Amino acid sequence: MLPLVYDDLRKLARGMMRSDGLQTLSATALVHEAWLRVSKSQEPQWENRRHFFGAAAQAMRRILLNRIRDKHRLKRGGAHEHLPADEVDIAAPMPDDDMLAVDEALQRLEQEDALAAEIVSLRFFAGLTWPEIAEITGMGERELNRQWAYARAWLKTEITGE
Repeated sequence: MLPLVYDDLRKLARGMMRSDGLQTLSATALVHEAWLRVSKSQEPQWENRRHFFGAAAQAMRRILLNRIRDKHRLKRGGAHEHLPADEVDIAAPMPDDDMLAVDEALQRLEQEDALAAEIVSLRFFAGLTWPEIAEITGMGERELNRQWAYARAWLKTEITGE
């Protein structure tokens, strides 16, 4: 099954890596680690494409968040400022504390509204486009926009307390 979805998983990984400042992990390594996690069971049963890519996005998110937490541990130099090995102009990554706050709020949103949390995960962490999310979820673009607006407002309130 991996050869069939490998390119899609790499695209998903590259989207997730955009919002992350971890330059030591490649999209390929993220895909391979996520594949190991989602295929752990003897015979994984994926109901459909949405179910599989949702599980893959969730695994990638967990891997990236674990790396952020590891980076902050003292034994990994968490008290020191990390400097990039090469000075390449790239998009500014989201600060780690913000990423952790978004993840915690997203976990609470999952309890409240699993569909809205899935859409946020696919858009924010995976970097998928609206047409790609519509294809995976089977939803229309208007419904996606409503869910996105609701989820963004809910998360903003949850994170900022306003």
